[in-house]
Amino acid sequence: MKTSPKWPTVFWTVFSGVLLLAVSSFAQHPPVRIRGEIEAIDGPNLTIKSRSGETLKVRLADNARVFAIVKASAVDLKPNTYVGVTSLPAPDDSDKAIAVHIFPEDRRGTAEGRINWDLLPESKMTNGAVNLQVVQGLEGGIMTVTYKGQESKIALTSETKIVAFTAGDKSELKPGTQIIIFAATKSEDGTLQAPTINYGRDGLTPPM
Repeated sequence: MKTSPKWPTVFWTVFSGVLLLAVSSFAQHPPVRIRGEIEAIDGPNLTIKSRSGETLKVRLADNARVFAIVKASAVDLKPNTYVGVTSLPAPDDSDKAIAVHIFPEDRRGTAEGRINWDLLPESKMTNGAVNLQVVQGLEGGIMTVTYKGQESKIALTSETKIVAFTAGDKSELKPGTQIIIFAATKSEDGTLQAPTINYGRDGLTPPM
């Protein structure tokens, strides 16, 4: 007489299969980062000319979050400001900031840490809190960004672009607007879906 496998065995066998399928699906369709200019809009569907020259079709989620990117300056780096810093290694083995973007307070903790970034060869993205006590002269000084118990010292220069995220509105998304989508997902049919879109206000090109 056959006996059915015990429930825990069945559960973990099924769970492992589902997990493997999810991992496989993610590996086949990793998140896509999109930088470019809106060429056309048809409801939630955007046609975007990417900076690399591709024409991409992107559909915004029904509840997509929309953020505007506006000009800021070093004086906006208040104590404990949560920022993202795009940087490149300098000849003296230090880091030089290409751009600093200031997050709104409700996005504190977003992607905290330091990772390789795809803006330029060897670029890094460091997300964390600014320690203003070590910023000397702001522009032209050294900024320390702390994250997950670690820190990175990054030089600010006169060429460092400083911007801030603020509340946006879909009505401002128009042909000619420069955008960045950090993590679009590709569906099985190849279409791109975006849960969040960030755009440069007043002609600004997102520097990250």
